[in-house]
Amino acid sequence: MRYLFRLFELLLLVLLVAVTVQNSTVVEFKLFFGHSWQVPLILLLLLFFVAGAVIGLLATFAYSLRVRRELSQLKKELRSRQAASKVVADPSDALAD
Repeated sequence: MRYLFRLFELLLLVLLVAVTVQNSTVVEFKLFFGHSWQVPLILLLLLFFVAGAVIGLLATFAYSLRVRRELSQLKKELRSRQAASKVVADPSDALAD
């Protein structure tokens, strides 16, 4: 199984190198106010892919923090309820009734 996975990784690497070679043409990326940037197409694609991955990770991280905070609050509430239910009644209270 490990060798099959390594073979898959090697195949993916070869495919990515082939795509890189095919997309090495320099393109003009036009920005606002007449500014432009001359860059190889593969570099531009890689830049936008990485930017999308970073934005996705940040969104996931924010969701993860929110869930952790909620879990922490629920654990505190559970501990306080358990502590309140563990209060042992004073045996002398039964005599007072």
